[in-house]
Amino acid sequence: MNYKSFTLINKRNDKLNSQHPTYESVPFGILLAIVGSFLDAYTYVSRGGVFANAQTGNIVLLGIYASKGEWYQALAHIPPILAFVLGVIVAESIKNNSPRLFLLDWTPAILIFEMTVLVIIGFIPNTVPNSFVTIMVSFVSSVQISSFRKLVDSPYCTTMSTGNLRSASRAAYIAITQKDHESAIRAIRYFLIILSFVLGAFLGGLLTFSFGVKAIWGAAVILAFTVVLFRIGERRRKRKF
Repeated sequence: MNYKSFTLINKRNDKLNSQHPTYESVPFGILLAIVGSFLDAYTYVSRGGVFANAQTGNIVLLGIYASKGEWYQALAHIPPILAFVLGVIVAESIKNNSPRLFLLDWTPAILIFEMTVLVIIGFIPNTVPNSFVTIMVSFVSSVQISSFRKLVDSPYCTTMSTGNLRSASRAAYIAITQKDHESAIRAIRYFLIILSFVLGAFLGGLLTFSFGVKAIWGAAVILAFTVVLFRIGERRRKRKF
């Protein structure tokens, strides 16, 4: 891709982002993707070698242990699933009842709520069972997934890469085979999110190896940047309209 094409894509993204809420913009999605993979790296390195964001593994293990009659192990995978469900309910409640909660914008409320939970997790020592922490991280992940599901004009996920990789590959295939400019732009957006996952995992692993359980505060700092980005972006967007 030459410089002229890259410039055109940036201009196109700027135009689209100005027509959509800031929480659907590419920079916002990049920060959330960094947080999503950061949390998985954190729980894997310091909280028992598990990935807390995706619940497919818990559901599969629940079935496997149940088939073997190992009910204690099976039931151990139910709490993070329930925490994930609770996170969806909490996120939807905040979004749908923001006027009653005296919130002008639900987006910063969701982000600050996430930050608060992550800060609390940073104070939980290693002596506390890892399952307790992973349940809390599953809850935070669920809140984020439920709240931010659209990247400009396309669905995406901020805490898991599989769906984004599929969408990126499909968009790239259409762009190449059909010479479709819109699909090319869409593919680039998805690949940016995927690269952000890699960066988030790198930062999460690096900080966790260095600072242990308190490393999760790094994810809280990134969420603070998303709040600032949202405020700035919404002011600029409202000026244009």
